[in-house]
Amino acid sequence: MLKSLEAQLAPYTLAALRVVSGALFLAHGLVKTVGFPAGAQPGLQPLMSVFGVGGVIEIVTGVLLIVGLYSRAAAFIASGEMAVGYWLFHAPASFYPVINGGDAAILFSFIFLNIAAMGPGAFSLDTLLGRDTNSQRLTLASATK
Repeated sequence: MLKSLEAQLAPYTLAALRVVSGALFLAHGLVKTVGFPAGAQPGLQPLMSVFGVGGVIEIVTGVLLIVGLYSRAAAFIASGEMAVGYWLFHAPASFYPVINGGDAAILFSFIFLNIAAMGPGAFSLDTLLGRDTNSQRLTLASATK
């Protein structure tokens, strides 16, 4: 019974993780590229800087993850961006993530790596368009149980 419930919920919890993570990632990109909301760190950055390029990647991959289009590729790119960001900007300050402020970068990196491996889950354009057959099988299998 419990195994069946887990199988039924998995595509939906994965979809929730994808959408929420994508929305948070989009918010980080908006801060860097358009300065919204005002006062947030790091604030508006020059577009042709490391932070500016990172912001564009965060906006594009964030939107793709929210709607679930090219989810695996977007998640893989986002995961890599966060890994690079952690090692370039956080790790040099301290070995400990709680001190260097890299907690979010680590979590984003591994959440996106999981989405790249597992697929978008339910309620994604990839599944709707038949682009991600593994997620489609998960969703259909849970619906028939």
